[in-house]
Amino acid sequence: MNKANILKEIIEQRRSIFPKDYTDQEISQEIVDEILHSATLAPNHKRTKPWRFKIFKGEEKAKLALEMQAIYKASQPEQLFLEKKYNDIGFKINKADVVVSIVVNFSGMVPEWEEIAATSMAVQNMYLSCTANNVGCYWSSPKIVDNLKESLTIEENQKCLGLFYMGMV
Repeated sequence: MNKANILKEIIEQRRSIFPKDYTDQEISQEIVDEILHSATLAPNHKRTKPWRFKIFKGEEKAKLALEMQAIYKASQPEQLFLEKKYNDIGFKINKADVVVSIVVNFSGMVPEWEEIAATSMAVQNMYLSCTANNVGCYWSSPKIVDNLKESLTIEENQKCLGLFYMGMV
């Protein structure tokens, strides 16, 4: 099969696959590295490389789940708090083998939308690399990521655009 056909097949197969469908099998570090490397190959104006990724596995991932649950609970008026949503936040993070924070770094050299677009293209590269490696993944951007403070070190010129969940299927 030629490269164009392989690429077409990967693009056609790309889907968001949610943590409920992940197995307990670990993603090898080699594949995680390949997925993140593919992100760094995304086009970006003036080579600002605006994406910032942080990998959460094991204990760090468990702490992220607890922090996000605490943020949800603290930010919801009592009458709007949903126990199911609270539990789902923890389940999704803990069921994924790897969670990657997606942060855009605004350089001030180009319009902000261009750096958001470049970061989005980096995430698309991650999606395609996951598909090629039979890794399930999806990008989630819940409002509560704006309040992540302990797990992420967000500088003044940065914004978290969400979390990228990965797991074997």
